[in-house]
Amino acid sequence: MTTTGSDSTYDPPADPAASAAAAAVEQTSPRTDRRVALVTGASSGIGAATARRFAAGGWHLLLSGRDRRRLEETASGTSAVLLPADLAAPDGAKMLAEAALRETGRIDLLVAGAGIGWAGPFLTMPHTDIDRVLFLDLSATLHLVREVLPAMVAAGSGRVVLVGSVAGAVGVREEAVYSAAKAGLAAFAEALRQELRGTGVGVTLVVPGPVETGFFARRGRPYHRSHPRPTSAGRVAAAVWDAVSESRDDTYIPSWLTLPSRVRALTPGLYRRLLNRFG
Repeated sequence: MTTTGSDSTYDPPADPAASAAAAAVEQTSPRTDRRVALVTGASSGIGAATARRFAAGGWHLLLSGRDRRRLEETASGTSAVLLPADLAAPDGAKMLAEAALRETGRIDLLVAGAGIGWAGPFLTMPHTDIDRVLFLDLSATLHLVREVLPAMVAAGSGRVVLVGSVAGAVGVREEAVYSAAKAGLAAFAEALRQELRGTGVGVTLVVPGPVETGFFARRGRPYHRSHPRPTSAGRVAAAVWDAVSESRDDTYIPSWLTLPSRVRALTPGLYRRLLNRFG
C-alpha cells in the first residue's frame, strides 16, 4: 500500500528468491578466491572452447553438460569442477544452479552455451522437435538465468553471457524455429540488460555466424553455404573473453555480421531481395 506524508516511506515487497540468494551468499564460505564461471554446453564446441579460454585466464570453472566423459576432456589439465546436468529435465536449471552455489558460494559469470539445432522445411518439422528446440535454446536458458541472477544481484556484481546466433538477427530459411529461439534470446538480453542497470550485473549477447563444431552433424544436416564461412570455436571463445573483459553488451563473430541486420533494419525490401538471391 502506498502512503503519503513527510514521515512515510514506501518499501516494495521483497523478492523471496533474492532474499534467499542474499542469505546464501552471506552464509556460504567461498571455496576459492578466484573468479567463478559456470559454463553450460561445456562438453563440446563453443562451450568447451570458452571453458578452456577462461581456465587459461585464471578463472575457476564449473562445467556443465550431459556427457560426463567429454566434460572430463574439457576439464583436463585444469581444476574445473564437473556438474553434469540435463537442462531439459524438470528442475534441471534449478538443480544446476543450486549445485554450483553449493560448490563455490558464488557465481561471477554464467556462460549459457547449451543448445541444439534443427534444419529442414518448417512444414516437415515434428511438433516434438519444435518444442525441444524452443525449450533447450530459449526456455532452459531463461530458467537458468533466473536461478543464477539473485546471487549475482545480492553480491552486486556478475555477468551473464548468452550465446545467440546470426540466425536470430536475420532469420534463416529452413532454420525457422532455431532462428525464432535465438531471436527470443536476443530480445531477452536487451530487456534484461535494462532491468539490471545499477545492480552491478551485466548481460552480454554473443552472436556468432556458423562455427566449426559438431553442431551441424547433430542437427542432421551439414553446413552447405559458401558464405559466411564457418569460424573456429576458439575464435568465438576469444571473443567471449574479450567481451567479458571489456564489459561489452554485444559481440559479433566475425564483426562484419552486423551488416546484414543493419541492412534488414534500414532497407527490409533490399534485404529480402538479397536473401532470396543468395540465401
